[in-house]
Amino acid sequence: MADRIADEKVVGWLSGRMEFGPRALGSRSILGDARSRRMQSVMNLKIKFRESFRPFAPSVLAERAGEYFEMGDGCQSPYMLLVAPVRGDKRLGGDGQGQPWRSGPTEGPSLGGARHHARGLLARVQTVDAQRHGLYYRLMKAFERRTGCPVIINTSFNIRGEPIVCTPEHAMRCFMATNMDVLVLERFVLLKDEQPGAKSHDVEAYLAQFELD
Repeated sequence: MADRIADEKVVGWLSGRMEFGPRALGSRSILGDARSRRMQSVMNLKIKFRESFRPFAPSVLAERAGEYFEMGDGCQSPYMLLVAPVRGDKRLGGDGQGQPWRSGPTEGPSLGGARHHARGLLARVQTVDAQRHGLYYRLMKAFERRTGCPVIINTSFNIRGEPIVCTPEHAMRCFMATNMDVLVLERFVLLKDEQPGAKSHDVEAYLAQFELD
């Protein structure tokens, strides 16, 4: 999955028990590459069916959070409730070249897709650690090994107007009704282009289920 996210695939991720609270924290999440310039608009328009400018939040490995966000030593935000400034050299184009990441030997990737405001100055951060987050942490460590980047986009596993998915059945329904590329159901992996009838699903009818009268 780390390789697929690095290749700018959008992944629906269902793992373990459902979160309780206002944020998706890596149990019922849609995941994407935070380095990508296009990921924000792709996830908004093709997955969440909402305005392209709407922001997403980043998950960051807890041990490297201070490299990317202006957070105090040891400060943690495991429930994605704190907002922190993105460090200047990690903002999109922070190197003055407009590149989506920096490639120097001591410089990590910048954040293109996971930005809280249009200029990429603030982010609502989730710090991810091995004790709390288990498999999600291991996924992020694999992504870090693959790319050098300890940050991925994490948004709730639902579309506009829909509750966050709870069961595998809910997750499959949402997966088939959007342009997500991959669905992870615990240890099972489903690829969109291998699903029968994947392109014929009536998205408008699906959205209508969640509209208020």
